[in-house]
Amino acid sequence: MKNITKICCIGAGYVGGPTMAVVAKQCPNIKVTIVDLNEARIAAWNDPDVNNIPVYEPGLSEVVAEARGRNLFFSTDVDKAIDEADMIFISVNTPTKTYGAGKGMGADLKWIELCARQIARVSKSDKIVVEKSTLPVRTAEAVKDILHNTGSGVKFQILSNPEFLAEGTAVQDLLAPDRVLIGGDDSIEGKEAIQALVDIYAQWIPLDRILTTNVWSSELSKLVANAFLAQRISSINAISELCEKTEANINEVSRAIGTDSRIGPKFLKASVGFGGSCFQKDILNLVYISRSFGLSEVADYWEQVIIMNDHQKKRFALNIVRSLYNTVSGKKIAFLGWAFKKDTNDTRESAAIYVADELLNEQASIQIYDPKVVEKQIYGDLDYLETRSAELNKSGVTVFNDPYEACNDAHAIAVLTEWDEFKDYDWKRIYDSMLKPAKIFDGRNILDHKLLKEIGFKVYGIGM
Repeated sequence: MKNITKICCIGAGYVGGPTMAVVAKQCPNIKVTIVDLNEARIAAWNDPDVNNIPVYEPGLSEVVAEARGRNLFFSTDVDKAIDEADMIFISVNTPTKTYGAGKGMGADLKWIELCARQIARVSKSDKIVVEKSTLPVRTAEAVKDILHNTGSGVKFQILSNPEFLAEGTAVQDLLAPDRVLIGGDDSIEGKEAIQALVDIYAQWIPLDRILTTNVWSSELSKLVANAFLAQRISSINAISELCEKTEANINEVSRAIGTDSRIGPKFLKASVGFGGSCFQKDILNLVYISRSFGLSEVADYWEQVIIMNDHQKKRFALNIVRSLYNTVSGKKIAFLGWAFKKDTNDTRESAAIYVADELLNEQASIQIYDPKVVEKQIYGDLDYLETRSAELNKSGVTVFNDPYEACNDAHAIAVLTEWDEFKDYDWKRIYDSMLKPAKIFDGRNILDHKLLKEIGFKVYGIGM
């Protein structure tokens, strides 16, 4: 088991793709095969032009270009990759359940279970199975139960190796991580499996940054890390509302408390709210687990982080309505940004989706521009909410490939993603093309408010 020469990763999404691409780049002696049943996604990963790969991350195209065809491969032949591999990473989606027990909070583990059953069915030699997806604590037990009861005589070791990537900086996070966390059994075989994965990461990561724990600590640590980061965002957003009532400035408050070494400056930027695939899902998971153990106070504490985030998004939308004389019916609102953060094309749980949904309920006409998110994705995000028909979403939303066109004839602009390019626009040109009074709602506090006011805009920031 110690000498790993072939790795299979099930799942070619935002975690599996970048993670395995970097492993292949840094470990040219290991064959890495990423498999997915989605043929279109695999075709995109194999596109001769690496700029067309399905995940946008700065630097990722270059990493893929270096390793693809050498020791990095993308395939839909899942069985073949499982059969050949010494080590199998499970990196499939674990969305929040939309049905049954735990609906709206617990993780839906059906894809994890299907992976485990496929691994059990196909494997003819001993394997190390690595949980890469974000999972509720004790999931490894379920995976182990399936794999160890196959009756085939094949031995499996289950490891937890959660990802701590920030989208937009994923490649750098993989090349120089704060830490790599590996959890496994305390048995001799478990320790050997842990060491096999340690040896892979140690080819480019200092050993003092590779932490080993038991499986349960590793699984829980991922949920807790995201909960703590999200808690900081909700905390500063709660104070932003207080700032708006007291004429304090949230940027000054953030700077003042962030210089305290016990607090630090990170994740203290007030905004329209956090999004992404992990924060909300993982906190809801933590809430569900806590409730299942009867820990009501613990569950209520963490649930408040989500309640505050939902409130911030709704408050931002209602501020637009109030500032436009309590009606946006038929009015054009330009959205700059749809991705949940800059430097990614991921839109999962993006604040823009929920702000748009609120404004569509008020019969606004929304004009959207995002430099990396395609039209199909935007309509799909709104349709997924099932608030209204797909036809109504299409009639209320127009997607543009040019930011100046998106802002033309608009009553107001809402900045929903902190893309750097927004700062450098010709704001005088935009002002001249808008209906007056021209209003900007800066949901990320990234624009030069003083300059905008000099041009003639009425500017509304967060917490100021």
